[in-house]
Amino acid sequence: MQSVTLPARQRVAPVVTLLVLSPIIVEFLFGSTHISMLYLLIPQIGVYGCGALLIRALVRYRDRSWFAILLLGLAFAITLECVILQTSFAPLPFALYGRALGVNWVYLLFQLGYESVWAIVLPIQLTELLFPSQRDDPWVGRWGLPITAIVFLLASIATWYLFRLAIPKFVHGPASPPPLLAIGIALAVIALLVIAALGPWSSSRPRRQAARPAPWPWLVGLVAFILALLWFVLAIVSAGVAPSLPAVIPMVVGLAWAAAAFLLVRHWSASSAWQDIHRLALVFGALVASMLVGFVASGIVLPIDLIGKLVLNVIAVLGLSSLAWRLHRRKTTKDAP
Repeated sequence: MQSVTLPARQRVAPVVTLLVLSPIIVEFLFGSTHISMLYLLIPQIGVYGCGALLIRALVRYRDRSWFAILLLGLAFAITLECVILQTSFAPLPFALYGRALGVNWVYLLFQLGYESVWAIVLPIQLTELLFPSQRDDPWVGRWGLPITAIVFLLASIATWYLFRLAIPKFVHGPASPPPLLAIGIALAVIALLVIAALGPWSSSRPRRQAARPAPWPWLVGLVAFILALLWFVLAIVSAGVAPSLPAVIPMVVGLAWAAAAFLLVRHWSASSAWQDIHRLALVFGALVASMLVGFVASGIVLPIDLIGKLVLNVIAVLGLSSLAWRLHRRKTTKDAP
């Protein structure tokens, strides 16, 4: 439970950090939201930030593992794609490849991975690395949990309404609502994911650590960079760059790729030698990949947006490097006789 012995400023610090980190990572560092649209950070904090904070708090209160955070991250991604924004149902020109039964399947698969990992898992992981002494605390108390949920709900409603007004510009016509059956199926999947993550039968016991060495942190970061970089191939394919390719191929390959990445990280993290520097390497590699892809895939046109993204990316790399140095010094001091 949250420590009451810490000063209020220290208790609030990880909350504010996560609220801001989630939209910064998933939107601004990648570049899908440009610096010239900085005002969107406020509603994005309400959706992304509160979503990440709510997920983490629920998992910590239920004493669940990182797998539960990933499951709830997927539930969040489906909520965003199929209920709030409904972009995976809309006939968007850049996402029509693989469209069937009113769903942009390839685009949806990419967004499920991107929004669950880059909006939820990575910001939570990075915030816990920044505040290691509060890693086991839920960060929000008795009143904080319902308040966070209410803010998330209000921000989601506002985002849904604003996107309904903006979507005709993308589809070059009036926005048609998705079938109620599709939304109903999405809500059912969300409920199943929440139950799987937080239900009474899900295990709260820590995984048994294997007595084997962990890979070098630089290797973890490199592999994370490659795995993340190749995930963005789905985004490129969803734009219809290979229309003759059957959509089932990128879907199957993408699912296999995601499963392989999950199993690899799960295997690595089960080592008794797995430490914070390895966790940071995963975050570092995945973020560098998304930032690089964003320069060519985020649709930046204005010079101020290009300069703003470049400045933010440099600040992010310097900040991650500084944190890596601090973790390395912490490990060196701990290992010293």
